[in-house]
Amino acid sequence: MFRSRSHDTLFFIAILATLFSLAPGLAHLFEMPRKLGLPRDAYFTVQQIYSGWELFGFVIAVQLAVLVLLVWRGRREYYVFRPALAALLFLIAAQILFWTFTFPANLATDNWTLKPADWEDLRLSWEYSHAAGALCQLFGLLGLIGALFTRIKLGAR
Repeated sequence: MFRSRSHDTLFFIAILATLFSLAPGLAHLFEMPRKLGLPRDAYFTVQQIYSGWELFGFVIAVQLAVLVLLVWRGRREYYVFRPALAALLFLIAAQILFWTFTFPANLATDNWTLKPADWEDLRLSWEYSHAAGALCQLFGLLGLIGALFTRIKLGAR
């Protein structure tokens, strides 16, 4: 069967954008055990390393757009459609986690420069929502890779 270069390009961009979206989440996930044990002042100092990470929002926007295109383009190929849709749903789940738990903690602490009395609850919310978001991105990436391999194996268009 004929394989479309534009479809290959969509897969490449979707996987690359998902990798770039996953990278900060994995950083949070792997550093979480050490950070949870930090005392208040040390934790707030460490949190300042994330200044500027909101620029990853651009990558997430690209990821979202390409996943929507990939889902639409693969709608007739269930082995592309289903995992691409799953990747899109995992991205949406990661965003729901971010906007429900992470972002409010950032607001309550003025991006970890203000130390409210409930900072420990906010820290747990922030850390665990990032960890769950990273897992969502990871599962989405695995789905995309699986769909690509299946597509290559079957010689799909």
